[in-house]
Amino acid sequence: MTLVGVAAYAFIKGSSFSARMGERAYTSPKARNVILMISDGFGPASEAFARQYHQEVNNYSENWMSPLDRLLVGSSRTRSSSSLITDSAAGATAFSCALKSYNGAIGVDPDGKPCGTVLEAAKAKGMLTGLVVTSRITHATPASFSSHVVDRNMEDLIAQQQIGNYSLGRVVDLMFGGGACHFKPLDSPQSCRVDDVDVLQAAQTKYGFTYLDTRQEFDKLEPGNSPLPLLGLFADDHMDYEIDRDPKVQPALWEMVDKALGILEKGTANQDQGFFLMIEGSRIDMAAHSNDPAAHVRDVDAYWQAVERVVQYIEDHPDTVMISVSDHETGGLTLGRQLNSTYPDYLWHPSVLQPVQRSMEQITLDLLNLSSRDRTRFVKKSVLNWMGVKDATQDEVQRLVDVTDYYELLEHLTEMLSRRALVGWTTHGHTGVDVNLYASGAGAEHLRGNHENIDIGHFIAKSLQLDLDKVTKQVSSVDTHQRISNAPSQFLYRRSDAVDVKHYHH
Repeated sequence: MTLVGVAAYAFIKGSSFSARMGERAYTSPKARNVILMISDGFGPASEAFARQYHQEVNNYSENWMSPLDRLLVGSSRTRSSSSLITDSAAGATAFSCALKSYNGAIGVDPDGKPCGTVLEAAKAKGMLTGLVVTSRITHATPASFSSHVVDRNMEDLIAQQQIGNYSLGRVVDLMFGGGACHFKPLDSPQSCRVDDVDVLQAAQTKYGFTYLDTRQEFDKLEPGNSPLPLLGLFADDHMDYEIDRDPKVQPALWEMVDKALGILEKGTANQDQGFFLMIEGSRIDMAAHSNDPAAHVRDVDAYWQAVERVVQYIEDHPDTVMISVSDHETGGLTLGRQLNSTYPDYLWHPSVLQPVQRSMEQITLDLLNLSSRDRTRFVKKSVLNWMGVKDATQDEVQRLVDVTDYYELLEHLTEMLSRRALVGWTTHGHTGVDVNLYASGAGAEHLRGNHENIDIGHFIAKSLQLDLDKVTKQVSSVDTHQRISNAPSQFLYRRSDAVDVKHYHH
């Protein structure tokens, strides 16, 4: 077990609450399909932020409602077994296994033993399964539904399990996202693996996956002509922030959702069983980690578009239920900010963010690739225009030219935007607040009220009549945890030059 896992385990043993808490007695009707949407790092303030942004920049009325506003049914608590503030691994494991585990845990309980997931149980029942994300497909959230490792950083091993190289064999029928670097052998220029295992080759030759990695291949996918299993990885690392995304290169989240729904619907049309699909708006969280308000709101908007596609699907398929929830809030976002010691104005300015053309992360990388001599001209000609900032002070411009540390420069850029918009942040990490819970379709009304995050997993299991305990026994029968524990230490913290270290957010 890693040092992180050991520390978490020690905390758990001394804690006053158990890992698997009281299960709610849901009486929801059986659903044919379940679509779980996870808005990573998206707290209640983010919903108000995006709503008010759209109201102002689009001149919408005060009573305009976002796609999520209409679906609000309750709230979810977010603590893990090791902390009042969860990470994405424990947060997703609460949804996937319906139990509390420690921060860093991927599909394992507090003792590091594998726990059966709702995706695995759905597959065991004969359903089709899918994962659609904008992060690496091996990142914490998708990994927690499709693999079992004691530490979230073991992404090389996660990739191998996701294609079927573990005790249950292949359990995921469709995967769309980024993260191809963990599937490519070490001698590939785009690899971030520590070994020479060619996971892509194994996926295709041993486990039957059809692999695609270009926009052109994606566009050719049709529900009736897309053989499963299907693996689409459209970036070596995370897919781009929505604000940076080139639509000629990468599909949008809503487009991947659209394709996935069509393919899974067609694949189950003449079957007794339906499908389970997990969708994640992954980069909402990462923008909040950077405290980048413009990138954050654009990725929320991209998530909203995906929600609209799912709601449209449910209108035509009322035996489907969709749950939308966050694993945690990120950034401690506030709307309104005190900039000096005088009594603050009751204001914030969404329109400040409208003209922003790039993420502050991308601008930071662009600046650091230039010499100090070239940066002065670049800042004045391009950077301030991309930021939509017309009133930059001489000191602000000089810092953009002089600063060479990645984090210091990124923080300066995001602070320039946030101060002008009067948006506040309390942390570059997660917070412990409750998050909004949204639902639509069969049995959605049973999610009213305030819930523990594990209740989401219980609700899915009840709706699909899944046997999580049975799958847990099947996973545990070959002592998967022991095999994972004996994995080489280099599995844990590999950071390849091919993948930007700044992207490894939690």
